[in-house]
Amino acid sequence: MPDIELGHVPGGSQRLQGYLAVPDGAGPWPGVVVVHEIFGLTDVVRRQADRLAAAGYLALAPNLLSDGRRCVVRAVRASMTGRGESIADIDAARELLAGRDDCTGKLGVIGFCLGGGFALVTANRGFAVSSVNYGQLPRNAERALTGACPIVASYGARDVSLRGAAAKLDTVLTKLDVEHDVKEYPSAGHSFLNDSLFGPAPLQAVQRIARVGPDPQAAPDAWRRIEEFFAAHLRG
Repeated sequence: MPDIELGHVPGGSQRLQGYLAVPDGAGPWPGVVVVHEIFGLTDVVRRQADRLAAAGYLALAPNLLSDGRRCVVRAVRASMTGRGESIADIDAARELLAGRDDCTGKLGVIGFCLGGGFALVTANRGFAVSSVNYGQLPRNAERALTGACPIVASYGARDVSLRGAAAKLDTVLTKLDVEHDVKEYPSAGHSFLNDSLFGPAPLQAVQRIARVGPDPQAAPDAWRRIEEFFAAHLRG
């Protein structure tokens, strides 16, 4: 499916682009905003959106770097604070899905890496469910997650950049009485839900050394948990 234009977003991107995956058959369907990794809207992310469409969800992946790579630093900051252009872009993607005739109006968000952080800080911004995948916890996580929707989260124990994040998130969500399913996979590193390495050969070599990328042991169980959690909260 081709990328789409979402246009100018007040407070967000000047020209927001994205990728929309539509299920086969007749709708309406629940919608899911898919938030990409730090490298942007890659083919890996498009295939993740396609996977959600195959499961019966309208899946829209906004490109938070639509205005250029200079947006990366601002996007990282927004994922930690819950404020900034990227938040406006995610809100715009949610509103676009909600306004479609083929959407039921029930909406979820799923994020990976950088997007995992966004799935946390937007969990109290009109979504019915959130899937957080190796996402950095926001500053003052307890305050940021107050009023959050149910959250399913997956982390890798071999991800040195997020050591202890799963346990901390579980503790915060328990304290806030937010329904959640948080799991850390012993064999997994960062980006373990990706279905392939990406980029040129030197970048792929770095990913292998850093234990970043697909984990055929952990990924099937993580996707099962995500799909079951989404079905319970978006179809129930």
